[in-house]
Amino acid sequence: MADQYDLVVVGGGPGGYVAAIRAAQLKMKVALVERENLGGICLNWGCIPTKALLRASEINHLLHTLDAYGFAADNIRFDFQKVVKRSRAVAGQLSAGVKGLMKKNKVTVVDGTAKLAGPGRLSVTKDGKPVADLQAKNIILATGARARVLPGLEPDGKLVWSYREALVPDTMPKSLIVIGSGAIGSEFASFFLNMGAQVTLIEVMDRILPVEDAEISAFVQKSFTKQKMNVLTGAKLGQITKTSDSVTVSVEAGGKQQTITADRLISAVGIVGNVEDLGLEGTKVKVERTHIVTDELCRTGEPGLYAIGDVAGAPWLAHKASHEAIICVEGIAGMHPHPLDAMNIPGCTYCRPQVASVGLTEAKAKEAGHEVRVGRFPFIGNGKAIALGEPEGMIKTVFDAKTGELLGAHMVGPEVTEMIQGYTVARTLETTEAELMHTVFPHPTVSEAMHEAVLDAYGRVIHI
Repeated sequence: MADQYDLVVVGGGPGGYVAAIRAAQLKMKVALVERENLGGICLNWGCIPTKALLRASEINHLLHTLDAYGFAADNIRFDFQKVVKRSRAVAGQLSAGVKGLMKKNKVTVVDGTAKLAGPGRLSVTKDGKPVADLQAKNIILATGARARVLPGLEPDGKLVWSYREALVPDTMPKSLIVIGSGAIGSEFASFFLNMGAQVTLIEVMDRILPVEDAEISAFVQKSFTKQKMNVLTGAKLGQITKTSDSVTVSVEAGGKQQTITADRLISAVGIVGNVEDLGLEGTKVKVERTHIVTDELCRTGEPGLYAIGDVAGAPWLAHKASHEAIICVEGIAGMHPHPLDAMNIPGCTYCRPQVASVGLTEAKAKEAGHEVRVGRFPFIGNGKAIALGEPEGMIKTVFDAKTGELLGAHMVGPEVTEMIQGYTVARTLETTEAELMHTVFPHPTVSEAMHEAVLDAYGRVIHI
């Protein structure tokens, strides 16, 4: 006999476990199937452990710039294995926390791999052996995604790394090649650079962080170069060769052919959805480019079957997965939730300097037919940023010239990943420039630059 549930969630990442909790709050009987660690890639191999590593690199950078603050320290050094160990401990603590949340909300957790076994049915196995048969009127697929692997760049556990290997290296490389300059690639490049490695960042597009506003991308590239990172854009990869302890890449960039040798190489060229071995064959589920197609309430083409998070497509962000989880479950419960507006999902990159954005870039706004007003404010004009010793950066706002709608906001600089939520709330509330200009920002704060960037769009900026 199959165990009966109102809802079964496949995958325990930030989409899956949030869906399970919300369903439990709505008095559903819920089971969650997870084949590895609760918390998914985000808590165990992504968002959280990378931020722990980046925190260490920030400290290392500060220790090497103490003179600017009137301090001095001799023989500055670090234990790289302790840095990695702390990162893993942070991930472990949060994964255990999710386990506690499942227990608190009376969610049944099944350890294993789930596969559809007919309408409303799932078979769960572990190491090839049957574990459970589950039946539910509603099933949510939250199986996430994995690193895209290109021919010749297959992770080998030693010389060529995906994000997983990059999180647990046995030694600190003296030199590193990073291929791909999206959030993952830029964060790892920034981490290893600030820990003392020589880093080359290679991007096939004409600029790094290509989904960001062009001005922000240019600012970050200039900053990386100033930090002595070798940045190659518009690059064409050639032959990749390995020795016992190094990797050599042939690359053409800027009309120049060159070979670069480093201790290790990180491939960060995107992700693919985990759609294999789910039993989708024979269902009405549509898969496009390794991602499950869903509607605005996360429904697939198969009745009673839903998909959320990375497996359901871009943007591949934990907070997007969690919000979709709430929408999906509340839709199942008949609560008529608001569909998710992708333009109101903030994006953050935790390199140095940090990058954050929400809404349309200036170029995209113009492409969409908007007449725009653009405001800019540099952190060099912000008292708190100067006091912190972090005046590098800027904020850019994009408004519709006719309606005053905030179309987009783009930030680079100190703690902008924390501040972007202010603009995100503004967009969610459909705030115009009038409300933003009349909002009182506390002084002295870095967030005052957000206000100034709004004022600048309308010729009212004060401090530049």
